[in-house]
Amino acid sequence: MNNKPSILDIPVTRRSFLNKSGKFASAGALSGLALPMVHGQSKEETKLALVGCGGRGTGAASNALSVSQAFGPRKLVAMADVFQYRIDQSYNGLSKKHKDLVDVTPDRKFVGFDGYKKAMDILDPGDVVIFTSPCAFRWVHYQYAVNKGLNVFMEKPVTPDGPSSRKILEINEQAKELNLKVGVGLMCRHSQARRELKSRIEDGELGELLYLKAVRMQGRLIGWDKRKQETESKHLSDLMYQIKNFHGFLWLSGGVYSDFNIHNIDECCWMKGMWPVKAQAMGGRHYRGDEIDQNLDSYSVEYTFPDETKLYFQGRSMNRCYEEFASHANGTKGYALISGPGGHRSQARIHKGQGPDSDLSWMFGQSSGGRPTRETNPYQDEWEHLMDAIKNDKPFNEVERGVKASVVTSMGRMAAHVGTEITYDDMFNCDHEFGKGVENLTLDSESPLLANSDGSYPIPAPGKNRREY
Repeated sequence: MNNKPSILDIPVTRRSFLNKSGKFASAGALSGLALPMVHGQSKEETKLALVGCGGRGTGAASNALSVSQAFGPRKLVAMADVFQYRIDQSYNGLSKKHKDLVDVTPDRKFVGFDGYKKAMDILDPGDVVIFTSPCAFRWVHYQYAVNKGLNVFMEKPVTPDGPSSRKILEINEQAKELNLKVGVGLMCRHSQARRELKSRIEDGELGELLYLKAVRMQGRLIGWDKRKQETESKHLSDLMYQIKNFHGFLWLSGGVYSDFNIHNIDECCWMKGMWPVKAQAMGGRHYRGDEIDQNLDSYSVEYTFPDETKLYFQGRSMNRCYEEFASHANGTKGYALISGPGGHRSQARIHKGQGPDSDLSWMFGQSSGGRPTRETNPYQDEWEHLMDAIKNDKPFNEVERGVKASVVTSMGRMAAHVGTEITYDDMFNCDHEFGKGVENLTLDSESPLLANSDGSYPIPAPGKNRREY
């Protein structure tokens, strides 16, 4: 950690915070490029390329192909991944569901670490590329997209560490100059129910917020033992094994804490209207046996906002334990359920007391005491908003917010992993680059993360190490 200045410009009031933009360095290696100003997509058909063909990528591509025809026709024309089977599975599913909108011939299915370039080379400026590979590769892919003048949808988290956060913000300055439209997969902010709740909080229906709580406690999310590694390693290198199981490795995804919990953390910060400035935390590994991933099984994090109020996060990944997946807010005038219980469609509501058993003041979609109307799918809504911006040339760039949400999430993770209080500046300016040299990886490369002599991987050691591993 060092004392470099933060990009986080803390404002006096929470309502003005979300509209503030950090000031960053110029676009470094991208500066001087003679690129055209890219406006909304004006041609008849928008071409799409999918980079990262796992479940999330397939879902994102399906949402893109399902966007309202009011924003013009679109077609998936290229796919890339480091695994052939993922391309095949994704293609088969998408072509069955969207038969007339998928035109990916065999010569436009690219396998390998350079596949992202080949897929984007099929597109024209103003087309759209979807990034759903592990976030370790996000800044590398984003830089190429900006060079090509492409609009982008990128999955969350945007970054796993400080160095990649700084890099992607630098690249994003060039994207803004080119008027590129960029969506980030934090779909909670596109949720109808959450948007109405946010407006009501801003209008004072909860009074002053006292604290917020985000909870994601569920059964085992992941876990791989050495026997599985030995079986898979017969045909997979260590690098490819880690990418296949990316949720288990911090350099690829930020681990389960960053990859899964960012939604709850981000929506709570949005409701508060501020980003936390520091975090302290604890966590542990339990019942591990021969499991070899880098995650902790439980996390308890206290985030502190500039006004000294708190966001408490509780996370656990254990079977046969109490489960909850929700976000909550308590204010001087009542209690609000932000999201949950379970799933990503919100049942947002406000109660007059300090808990869900008190009298109901408001519920999304309910009128005259009748059955509430369900909100539309926020995963689809985020694509409707992005394509609307592309078609009608509306301002749309979610990268700064996505990076801040990623840094705040990583700040809590790092606090648990090293056992000390971590500030936003500490996390953003941390020099520990998890995936050093990721831009140069090939199928024959050695992984940035080396296994121990017994086949296990370095794990966090709170109180012992000042780095996460």
